[in-house]
Amino acid sequence: MSERVETEVDGRRLSLSNLDKVLYPGTGFTKAGVIDYYARIAEVMVPHLADRPVTFRRYPNGVDGPSFFGKNAPSGAPSWLRTVTVQSISNRSKRKGSDSEAVSYPVCDDRPTLIWAANLAAIEIHVPLWRIGSATELPAPPDHLVFDLDPGPGTSVVECARIATWLQDRLENEPVDDPVAKTSGSKGLQVYARYRDAPDWPTARERAHELAKAVAADHPELVVTNMRKDLREGHVLIDWSQNHPVKTTVAVYSLRARPEPTVSTPVTWDEVHDCERAEDPSLLRYVATEVLDRVERYGDLFGSLVSG
Repeated sequence: MSERVETEVDGRRLSLSNLDKVLYPGTGFTKAGVIDYYARIAEVMVPHLADRPVTFRRYPNGVDGPSFFGKNAPSGAPSWLRTVTVQSISNRSKRKGSDSEAVSYPVCDDRPTLIWAANLAAIEIHVPLWRIGSATELPAPPDHLVFDLDPGPGTSVVECARIATWLQDRLENEPVDDPVAKTSGSKGLQVYARYRDAPDWPTARERAHELAKAVAADHPELVVTNMRKDLREGHVLIDWSQNHPVKTTVAVYSLRARPEPTVSTPVTWDEVHDCERAEDPSLLRYVATEVLDRVERYGDLFGSLVSG
């Protein structure tokens, strides 16, 4: 029988279990460590999750075991959990007016919800590029533009850093605020920018594709925009297709299911340039304890993306 700990967080009752269970066998990082990390990072992470439907990637037996994506709020969720119902886009035309394909997503607007999710072994947290807001139909229009830089065989985050600077230059002439970068927490790098005025999805998607193709045309020796595996050797994929209402990207400050508890970490452009110049991938790799120290030192480097 699993041992349970009853606790109260910000006025919400939580029941935590299996705290000694090792979720990262390579380092001995336990479920208690995962919960502690999310409890401590919540102050800067929750504003980026708030008002967005979240998808959890759960690893009940640790990062070396099977995982599954959880979209619907699970049975047994606390009564205070906020949820939002979103109709499946792929089935709208066929089932207009039907809720048979609807998904009831959790919404992570506070620290207790984040800790509740961590207790489910939701190691990774993913969010879309839109907020619920006052939209009468969901998904709402995008508030962020994103490029996910995925290194193919023979490349690393070093090449991603170089490409991120090319995207930074191109975004100067776009209707977005100054772009910001974060590590994926895995192998790559991501570039985000906040729209000044939300476009519709077809416009956002087409423009993202155009920008990615322009960078690839200037640097065909390093950049591809097509996901075909036979094109990936020695190249970095600029994944522009994430700019879609049903797609999600790993949330800033989310842990990743890697051998160590690495984190999708916001970084400065100086750090991006330093990684490229030094050709050292380790300069853009951070684990949970380092990220907590960085937030203490720098604050939220992704703060400009939080909607007012």
